[in-house]
Amino acid sequence: MDSPPHKAAHAGSVSPAASNPTPPLPARWGFAVGSGILGWVLDAFTFFILIFVVDALAKNFRVDKAAIVWSITITLATRPIGALILGSIADRFGRRRPLIGCVLFFSIFTALTPFAPNYTVFLLFRALYGIGMGGYWGIGASLVMESSPSRWRGLFSGIMQAGYSLGYLLAAVAMRDLEPRFGWRWMFLVALIIAGLVALLTVLAPEPAAWKKNRAAGFADILRTPLKYKKEFLYLVLLMTVITCLSHGTQDLYPDFLKSAHNLSTIAVSNLTILYNIGAILGCLAIGHLSERFGRRNSIMLALAVAAVSIPAWAFGSSLIVLALGSFMMQFGVQGVFGVVPAHLNELSPDNVRSLFPGVVYQLGMLFGAPSVGIEYALRNRLGYSWALTAFELCTIAVLFVICGFGPERRGRDLSGA
Repeated sequence: MDSPPHKAAHAGSVSPAASNPTPPLPARWGFAVGSGILGWVLDAFTFFILIFVVDALAKNFRVDKAAIVWSITITLATRPIGALILGSIADRFGRRRPLIGCVLFFSIFTALTPFAPNYTVFLLFRALYGIGMGGYWGIGASLVMESSPSRWRGLFSGIMQAGYSLGYLLAAVAMRDLEPRFGWRWMFLVALIIAGLVALLTVLAPEPAAWKKNRAAGFADILRTPLKYKKEFLYLVLLMTVITCLSHGTQDLYPDFLKSAHNLSTIAVSNLTILYNIGAILGCLAIGHLSERFGRRNSIMLALAVAAVSIPAWAFGSSLIVLALGSFMMQFGVQGVFGVVPAHLNELSPDNVRSLFPGVVYQLGMLFGAPSVGIEYALRNRLGYSWALTAFELCTIAVLFVICGFGPERRGRDLSGA
C-alpha cells in the first residue's frame, strides 16, 4: 500500500520512515544520478536553441517570426502528454530504458527540426519533440532522487534543477562560438552527441531499488493511483503553476525590460543574462542543499524572501551595477525555489507512480503558468514596466508563501516505501 502524501510531516520534521535504516546503495549509483542530471541539461539546451534561431527558422520556412514563436506554444501543450505516457512506462518497466528512449526521441526530433521540408512538418516535429521533452523530467527526477543517498537528496535536487539554467548557458555559448563557424543547423545536431553520452551513462547505471520494490502491477494500477490522491495532485499542480509564474514573470520579459526601460545595449543585456543565470545555478545548489537541513518548505520560503528583497534593485535599479546585483539575487531566489522541487515532489508522490505523478504535476504547472507573461505585459500598459513586474512578482511571492506555509512536507522520506 502506498504511503499517502496527505499524512505528510510539516517543515523541519522527518517522516518515521526516515529513521529506519535504508539498504546500502548499489555500486555505480553515480551513473544513475549523472545521467538524470545531464539529460535535464540536454532538455534545456534543445529547448533554448530554437529561441536563439527564430529569425533563421522564419527565413528557412518563409513564415513570419510569430509563426515560429507559436511553435513554442505547441511544444508546451504536448509536454503534459509526454509526462503522462512516458511517466507511466517508467513506472511500469523501470527508469533506465524509458529514460534512454525519451532522450533519443526528443534529440532525434531536435536534429530533424531544421531539415523539415515545410512549416507544417516543422510544427509536427516540434509537437513530437514536446512529448519527449515533457516526459523527461518525471523519469529523470525519479531516477536521481531514488538513486542518490538520502542525506544528499536536497543537494542533488538542486544540482538537477540547476541543469536547466546550465543548458540555457550552453545554448548561448554554442550560438556564440559554434554557429558562426558551422551554421545554425548544427546547433540542433549537437544534441545527438550529448544524447549518446546520456544513453551510455544510463546503460551503466543500476535500476533503483525503490522502483523494484514499488513496481506497479500494471498500467491500470498506475493510472488509478493519481485518482486516489487527487487532493494532493491538485495541490501540487497549484504549487507548480504559481512557481512557474514566479519564474516566467522574472525571466521572459526581463531582457526586453532592460532594453526598453533602461536603454541598455544588446551586449549589456547579454552580459546581464549570463550573470543572472550564474545566480540561478548557485541558487539551485545552495537552497537545494539547505533544504536537507531546514526542510523543503522553509527553504522555499527563504528563497522567496531573497527574491522579494531583491525587487527594488531588480526593477528600479538606477545603474548597471544595481541592476546586475538585483537580477543576480532575484534569480538566485527564484531558481533556489526550483532547486527544492525535485526532492519535494518526489517525497510527496505515491511510491508506485514516482515518474508519472511528479512529471505530470511539473508539466501541467509549466503549461498553466505560461500565460503569466501576457498578464505582465498587459499590466505594463497600465502601471509602467517597473511597477508591472513588481506588482506581479509581489503577488506571486505572497501566494507562494501561503501555499508553502500551509502545505505538506515529507523531508527525509524513505523512497523505497519502507
